[in-house]
Amino acid sequence: MNSEYIKIIATNKKAWHNYAIESEYEAGIVLVGSEVKSIREGRVSFQDAYADIKNGEIFLRQLHISPYKYACYSNHESLRTRKLLLHGYEIKKLWSKIKERGYTLVPLQIYFKNENIKVKIGLGRGKKLYDKRESIKKKDMKRDLDRERKKQSY
Repeated sequence: MNSEYIKIIATNKKAWHNYAIESEYEAGIVLVGSEVKSIREGRVSFQDAYADIKNGEIFLRQLHISPYKYACYSNHESLRTRKLLLHGYEIKKLWSKIKERGYTLVPLQIYFKNENIKVKIGLGRGKKLYDKRESIKKKDMKRDLDRERKKQSY
């Protein structure tokens, strides 16, 4: 019996709008106790968050985790740089892609997997303005089609 409990805490919706995500990776994250308690309350924001690779290690920057209100002297800094945990071969593969022009690492989700906090990061290429308009147009057309089907079923 290999069942996994997954509870999504936060999703970066802007990432899918601003980037064409080509592949996704699941990474562990190094946190302190007050950060874990804040994440359990859902006090996380992906605004301007990104990941980068330095000295063979991958770091998550600008992820805002609000201070835990019940921690007094041992509270964390809300925008500190946090280390992500990936296998060495995955980091090397990501590094080679990032060195190519236009690729970036974007955090997509933060969630609990069983008892561990995981971050899903995506390797994506930035979309141009016309690409963004086209995806909005497709989404609107799909929504209109679904409405029509719903009306016809009644």
